[in-house]
Amino acid sequence: MAPSSAPVSPPRQLALAFGHEVSYAREDFLEGPSNAAALHLVERWPDWPAHIAVLAGPEGSGKSHLAAIWANAAGARHLSASALDLGAVPAALATGAVVLENVADQLDEVALFHLLNLANEQAGYVLLTARRPPALWMVALPDLRSRLRALPVVELSAPDDALLRAVLVKLFADRQLAVDEALISYLVTRIERSVAAARAAVTLLDREALRQKRPVTRALAAQILDTNSE
Repeated sequence: MAPSSAPVSPPRQLALAFGHEVSYAREDFLEGPSNAAALHLVERWPDWPAHIAVLAGPEGSGKSHLAAIWANAAGARHLSASALDLGAVPAALATGAVVLENVADQLDEVALFHLLNLANEQAGYVLLTARRPPALWMVALPDLRSRLRALPVVELSAPDDALLRAVLVKLFADRQLAVDEALISYLVTRIERSVAAARAAVTLLDREALRQKRPVTRALAAQILDTNSE
């Protein structure tokens, strides 16, 4: 039997997925009208109006970055609200400060109430982060509901155009990618208004530019984003 004469397609070249670590250092946090009040709260610690404070805002608004900045300054532990239970309360404040992230409707209300009480008793500090302010949380425990509504709350909003542009420029620069104004302007109008969306777009463009051996341009962005939106 004669061997097949069908042409063999050359293997597709794949881009190597080099890791790019996200920095939560203070110098990498960009300030704007949407987050200035929250940054001020973090940086004025320990001169807080109370030992417990809340950062509330949509995903990608900078809550985790601000919490990391504060945790570094305060020596705070990090704990996800979903992992909080009564047994974890004493250890949570072992260093005198704790960040409780992603507080939502589904949580151990008794454990949170005990954590807030313990912080007050021991003069410890607690920073809560959530997408919505405590007044909008569905809390069944009356004492906890009353306590939460008395806490100082700083709300963050989605970044405005100027901040989103600055974030994009910095993210590209962090990857040593030189981009022009046309690309930044295009992305600002096409992506979701969040730091997370900006980071995802830059990562995608960097990967595709490497795979296609093309520079990162508006044309590449239009090709990739239009394809992904189909």
